[in-house]
Amino acid sequence: ELLINVTSFFRDSDAFIALKETILPSLLEGKPAGYVFRIWVAGCATGEEAYSIAIVLREVLDEIYAKREQELGIQIYATDLDDDAIAVARAGSYPPNISQDVTPERLRRCFLKEDSGYKVKKDIRGMVVFAVQNVIKDPPFTRLDLISCRNLMIYLEPELQNRLIPNLHFALKPNGVLFLSTSESITNHPELFSVLDRKWKFYRAVPTVAATYPGIVDNLAQITGRVGRT
Repeated sequence: ELLINVTSFFRDSDAFIALKETILPSLLEGKPAGYVFRIWVAGCATGEEAYSIAIVLREVLDEIYAKREQELGIQIYATDLDDDAIAVARAGSYPPNISQDVTPERLRRCFLKEDSGYKVKKDIRGMVVFAVQNVIKDPPFTRLDLISCRNLMIYLEPELQNRLIPNLHFALKPNGVLFLSTSESITNHPELFSVLDRKWKFYRAVPTVAATYPGIVDNLAQITGRVGRT
């Protein structure tokens, strides 16, 4: 079941409006020049979710930094258990019917038209590093500002959900944001997160006494060392 790749661009479009208009501006507010903004898209399947977030982040940054001289650094990591899905995500090529989910303006700015459909432009693909990862068994990333983990926990038994949610909290910086799907929640761990948007499932990580994670390491060096970009 973890290899079920049901996804689309801007899935739950109103959730992405909230991400663009409320969540990201709040997370980016007051960040100094040179700050590295870190995002993890867990269970990214064939990459549509990761690219959707990259596109929205690019739009927000273009608005915020239009009047500034220096932008932030951006690190977006997108992982999935399915290596075939990751190969599709890295290629960034999608069928013509994505036009049902992507606006004409975004298609123009962020995609190249091909005979077979559309290819994500290099500047957007360059924002995301894709890698194979098991979110249950492998250590998570750390020091993250935002985690998107949507439509993954619905395929997990309650025991695995209860293991994953604390790991996601551990991976976030204090006050970092967890983005779930409308079918998911952190009901069993209310002490770890406060609700930012109950309808679209945005949660803020509550600062706690330093948690421990057996064998925890930052996957940044491991993953950037073994994957390439197309």
